[in-house]
Amino acid sequence: MLTPFPSAEAITAKESLLDKDEAFVRAAAAYHDAAASDAVYVRQEVSILGAFPQMPRIQLPAAIATKGPRLFELRTYESHNERAHRAKVKMFAEMGEIEIFRRAGLIPVFFARTLAGSRMPNLVYMLVHENMAGREKSWDNFRNDPDWKKLSATPGFTDPEIVTNITTVFLRPASYSQV
Repeated sequence: MLTPFPSAEAITAKESLLDKDEAFVRAAAAYHDAAASDAVYVRQEVSILGAFPQMPRIQLPAAIATKGPRLFELRTYESHNERAHRAKVKMFAEMGEIEIFRRAGLIPVFFARTLAGSRMPNLVYMLVHENMAGREKSWDNFRNDPDWKKLSATPGFTDPEIVTNITTVFLRPASYSQV
């Protein structure tokens, strides 16, 4: 689940606001009252992300308007230390990697740094594709882009120097998804 908040204060205020919302309390009763022997989940993991200044809000995919097919790609780039992490963020945010993505047909939903969560330091971003074939075509365009080849070969910014692990998760939106 991806839930945007305008500030850190809004995150901490949300639980109190929901507790006062009678409709929410009624709708969530089965979830909140589940017995330990019939748990809704084993554990949940929460991360707090800080949006990149160049992309401060979630960008909704055009396919939402037509209820078109959407395949989301959630990627996490881990670094071995804060200096390396900041270098990878700089590649995206200041050195043109986001622009190369767009030119290659990779459509971003958001870019963010993990402020609190697992496997830090890391950055997280989400792309949207129509399908897996479209994804492959866009990534091929990206890998072959001359500006990407130059950027990714820049000393101090190569993946072996600044990225220790990349995790990719594919997601399909639920019928009620707003993204």
